[in-house]
Amino acid sequence: MNENIIEGRNAVLEAFRSGKPVDKLYVLDRCQDGPVRSIVREAKKHDTILKFVDKERLNQLSGTGKHQGVVAFTAAYEYAEVSDMLKLAGERGEKPFLFLLDGIEDPHNLGAIVRTANLAGAHGVIIPKHRAVGLTATVLKASAGALNYTPVARVTNLARTMEELKREGLWFVCADMKGEIMYRQNLEGPIGLVIGNEGDGVSRLVKEKCDFTAAIPMKGNIDSLNASVAAGVLAYEIVRQRM
Repeated sequence: MNENIIEGRNAVLEAFRSGKPVDKLYVLDRCQDGPVRSIVREAKKHDTILKFVDKERLNQLSGTGKHQGVVAFTAAYEYAEVSDMLKLAGERGEKPFLFLLDGIEDPHNLGAIVRTANLAGAHGVIIPKHRAVGLTATVLKASAGALNYTPVARVTNLARTMEELKREGLWFVCADMKGEIMYRQNLEGPIGLVIGNEGDGVSRLVKEKCDFTAAIPMKGNIDSLNASVAAGVLAYEIVRQRM
């Protein structure tokens, strides 16, 4: 069984009550007895992603079949707060440099981006709670240890978080094929680099919060890079300009 899976009613309820960060909760559809209602109540209180599924799906997630109608996925690593990242920048005497990931779903991509963020000297990575992968064991492994040094925060609303960070002096650039070539842009100063979903790119609401868009020059026959590769290319142009 994967190290970030908890199954069984008592175990899941105890996870919530002990403060363990639970990312997702899967509940057997139409199962509404007392213990399950208590677990669902805890999930809603903690803003956990809640999904009602059939028994076949629950058995697939469980692996043991001893789930008692509930399977929870907990974070393999503890989430930070956005304020921790700004504090870290201050302690280093540096202008904030953050990665904001708008709906990255592949755990290998997320792990690779966290690794890049660490090597590029970024102060943290911000991800949304919904429609995106969390800090699973696969992400932890793919980061090659970077999660031990680079804080990752999970927020309910990415666009709102960007508004709050703008009040702290940050401005935002997002990766977009239709933007201006990144080498022609000023990427210095306190900055947030926004990387979109593997298929759909940056969502409309998040893009509207960006100050401008940056394009990576492409010379080949296909029109896009893997999300983690795009993050690396743009991040190191920011590093070059900040040196």
